[in-house]
Amino acid sequence: MKHILAAIATVLALGAMFIVYQSDKEVNKVEEISKMIAKTEVKVQLDTAPTAAQEAAVETMSKAEIEQEQAKKKKELDEKLQALKNKAGNVAAFSVSPLYKQKCSSCHGVNGEGIIGPKLIGLSAEKVYKDLEEFKSGTRKNYVMYGLLSKMDESQMKELSDEIGSFEQKLKEQQQ
Repeated sequence: MKHILAAIATVLALGAMFIVYQSDKEVNKVEEISKMIAKTEVKVQLDTAPTAAQEAAVETMSKAEIEQEQAKKKKELDEKLQALKNKAGNVAAFSVSPLYKQKCSSCHGVNGEGIIGPKLIGLSAEKVYKDLEEFKSGTRKNYVMYGLLSKMDESQMKELSDEIGSFEQKLKEQQQ
């Protein structure tokens, strides 16, 4: 029975690694989209060739009014750019370590939002570390977790728990 469970855990772990690989490909696509969006910020040009009517209007406008008009146009462009960024989506809100990608993201999501495994965002580093210890020792039964943690040393478990404990703060910073 134990061998069957171990085989199932191994198959699940391999499936998880495949999902992580697919997630990495999606993250790379999002990064490329972000780069393309960033390029558009630099290449956006305002209509600088004023018409005769605009030239006459500018002559009668004060410096403050001109600056106000330019600020209004910049705000409109920024809003359009933000709308484009929002349409691009948010597959990976923040970057995570390769260790997290390899061991956790296939079940718990790229940023801990939960897929097959529970949501990790909002958990403290201490809670995560305690849970990891319980899974590794067998106190808490989960063969997939046990298989992933069995060869992990204490420093890696601490690193993972600290990183996961910071997810909520990273997400808040990203959303600002």
